[in-house]
Amino acid sequence: MERDKVVKIDGGCHCGTIRYEAKVDPANVVICHCTDCQQLSGSTLRTVVQTNPDTFQLLSGVPKIYVKNCESGNRREQTFCPNCDTPIYSALVGDRHGGRAPRRIRQRNELTPSDQYWFRSSQPWIAELPTMKKRDKQPVSDAKDPLGCS
Repeated sequence: MERDKVVKIDGGCHCGTIRYEAKVDPANVVICHCTDCQQLSGSTLRTVVQTNPDTFQLLSGVPKIYVKNCESGNRREQTFCPNCDTPIYSALVGDRHGGRAPRRIRQRNELTPSDQYWFRSSQPWIAELPTMKKRDKQPVSDAKDPLGCS
């Protein structure tokens, strides 16, 4: 996907209840290390891209909304599927025409981050990622393996 080009994305929740589409500028993809993203995603970071204003459209479903008071002082709507609790998007509270930060973008492999935010909150081992062992798949597990889901 070319940088500085507006592209159409789509995505939705894990169970399929909620589907959406929008347009984004792939030059605006960032990694966020803030503790909110860590807690809300259950991971150590989140890849984020803001949709272009007035391009986000829900195609199916109605998300439930939780309002988070962020460390930055912003209040953001965090939206989730009411069935499977998959995060759908975040947005400034009350901003009906602005951009959304969608989650579970189908084209995520084509959106390369160019910046990192809230790096002060990053996990200390992030710098070691390039030197860690890499496997194409999870090893076969047995009943004693707590990570036995692939």
